[in-house]
Amino acid sequence: MHGESSRGRRIVLWRHGQTAWNREQRFQGTTDIGLNAAGVEEARRAATALAALTPDAIITSDLKRAAATAERLSALVRLPAVPKTGLREAYTGRWQGLTHQEIVNKYGEEYAAWKRGEPVRRGGGELDTEVAERAVPIVERYAERLPEHGTLVVVSHGGTIRATVGRLLGLRPSKWLSLGGLSNCRWHVLSQESSGWRLSVRNTGAPQEAEFGEG
Repeated sequence: MHGESSRGRRIVLWRHGQTAWNREQRFQGTTDIGLNAAGVEEARRAATALAALTPDAIITSDLKRAAATAERLSALVRLPAVPKTGLREAYTGRWQGLTHQEIVNKYGEEYAAWKRGEPVRRGGGELDTEVAERAVPIVERYAERLPEHGTLVVVSHGGTIRATVGRLLGLRPSKWLSLGGLSNCRWHVLSQESSGWRLSVRNTGAPQEAEFGEG
C-alpha cells in the first residue's frame, strides 16, 4: 500500500482491558480469561475516546478479554467487531498461568534469551515471528479495504500487537522488544505515508492504574 492514492490511512492497535491475571502479573497467552471489573470500566472509557476517531472497521481477537473490549466500541460506533483467531495472543506453553517471578525462577535462561531479542519458543510455544505471520496478513487485508484517510481498529493483546507493529514497521525481530510495553486498554497508532507505515502515537489513551505484562 504505497503511493499517493493510499496515504492517510490509520491503524489503531488497541490492547484489551485489565483481567484478574493481568493484576496478578500472570502470563495469559491463549488462556481465555475475561475482563475484571476494572477492565470493563477501562474499556468503556477508552471506547468513548476511540469513537471520536470515527473508525471504518473493527477487528478483534476472539479471546474473551479482547472481544469484550471491542464490543464497547462496536456498540458506540455501530460497526461489527469482526473476530479473528489470528489476532490471539502468542501461545506461550508452560509459561501460561505462571507469574512473571515464577517464570524467571523456573525458566530464567529462556526468559533472559527472549529479553535479549533472541528467537525463543517461550514455554515451548510460538515464536514472535510466527505470531506476526498469522496476525499481520489479517491487519493488512483490512487496512487495504479502508477508504482514503480511513481508520482500522485492531483489538488484540500486548505480545501480538508488538509483533504486528514490529513487522509493519520493518524492524528486525530482535528489535521488536524495543517498542516497549503497552498498558491495558491503551493503543498505538500507525499512520500510512508514501514510504510505508509510521508509528505516530505510542501507548496512548485514558490514564490507567499501571502497566501489566503480556497477554
